[in-house]
Amino acid sequence: MKPAVLGMAVLLAATTALSAAEVAPGDVVFDEGAVATSITGVAGDPVNGRMVVASKKHGNCIACHTNDEMPDVAFQGEIGPNLAGVADRYSEAQLRGILVNADITFEDSFMPSFYRVDGYIRPGKRYTGKAADDTFGPLLSAQEVEDVLAYLLTLK
Repeated sequence: MKPAVLGMAVLLAATTALSAAEVAPGDVVFDEGAVATSITGVAGDPVNGRMVVASKKHGNCIACHTNDEMPDVAFQGEIGPNLAGVADRYSEAQLRGILVNADITFEDSFMPSFYRVDGYIRPGKRYTGKAADDTFGPLLSAQEVEDVLAYLLTLK
């Protein structure tokens, strides 16, 4: 077997195994708002999680929360609680549940449900005047949720 073909086979097998471990948004299992197991089967990356929290193009968590660990990020919000010490206030499972669907823990919360795709009234297709279709995905990927979780767990 040629090395390129073998490499592609290994990559395909690894990708299939990774995607098989990922839990679809509608299949996440909650226990009183907490999600006990990873939704990816892969450990989160706290460095990428920090970027997602701070980035206006990704999670933009900082728009609503202050975070003492990010003094370099301007225009931090005050709608949600300060993220400092969040890992001391909530367990890993509770934080994952809040990220996936905050409404289960905090009814009528302003916090977006970052890994949810149903139960929304969606806007129309951008700049077309046409109704939305069913192609909307979650606000964050499953891996981004796990990355943000890994970052939040560093905030003790």
